[in-house]
Amino acid sequence: MTKWVRFDLRSFAVILLSLLLLLPNAGAWNSIGHMTVAYVAYDQLTPQKQARVIELLALNPNFNVWKSYIKAGTDPALQNRLLFAMAATWPDEIRAIPSYKLDGDRPPNTPEATANIGYTDMTQHDYWHFVDMPFSTDGTKLPVIPTPNAMTQIKALRAALASDEPDALKSYDLVWLIHLTGDVHQPTHCTERVTKDAPRGDAGGNGVALTGKAPNYNLHSYWDELLGVGYTKDYAMAVQASATLPTPDASAVADLNEQDWVNESFQMAQKDAYVLPIGPLTKPSTPYTIAPGSAYATQALSDVQKRVALAGARLAGVLNAELK
Repeated sequence: MTKWVRFDLRSFAVILLSLLLLLPNAGAWNSIGHMTVAYVAYDQLTPQKQARVIELLALNPNFNVWKSYIKAGTDPALQNRLLFAMAATWPDEIRAIPSYKLDGDRPPNTPEATANIGYTDMTQHDYWHFVDMPFSTDGTKLPVIPTPNAMTQIKALRAALASDEPDALKSYDLVWLIHLTGDVHQPTHCTERVTKDAPRGDAGGNGVALTGKAPNYNLHSYWDELLGVGYTKDYAMAVQASATLPTPDASAVADLNEQDWVNESFQMAQKDAYVLPIGPLTKPSTPYTIAPGSAYATQALSDVQKRVALAGARLAGVLNAELK
């Protein structure tokens, strides 16, 4: 709906969360945003695809943990919808599990960077969560976009889910596709601003400090958290958020090209994220302030609600058309 920074936490935070709990942590879109994308998507799947995705998710190592969060006696149809929503957080959950290898924001030049081997893969793949489409406001030369990234992996995952690969592998591919579809609909997951003071980019707004919250609060965090802050067990917040979403445009829903999804987020970030009160990067970085209720805040929330609704509808379209 995250780089970690991209998911607003660096290595120290991952270790800290590991010590505190082996529960889901707040990731891109925050867990609430990701679950909202999946929650609205599930309702748009055909009955056959609904049954198929639950069959696959039952193979995920956290499936029974997710079930334990749901109140006993919950209607089975709603339970399945909630399980699908919670599955969207799994690629972030593994960041709090010490046995998973932290491999950084930059793709390693090794076969493991694009490996698709299922749950035996103990690599976090941080660089799968975003695609840095750079732009510059001062003529600074733009860096090359690293691969693999969210866009390349969505394409690969879609092909895998449409193939005859084993269900154990499809289960892994499914949770990643749910998650990454949300990621690329978050504007700051698809761009970074390049300037003379940040020639390698600002990491999707992670380098743009904001006032008002934790010391490391930044522009990327702000956009991640617009639908709320919570963990996988807080799925009720996603249910509530889903009720606030607009109905997406039918022609936009029909566009299932992941390149278009990324381009939309890239353009929206430039239009609505990197505008006043967000100013140029300075050294040392001076935090900017986004006032609650301001024109910026109102537009950002509207953007996020539209993007989450669209992400859910497109995810359902992909799975209805391609999942075998």
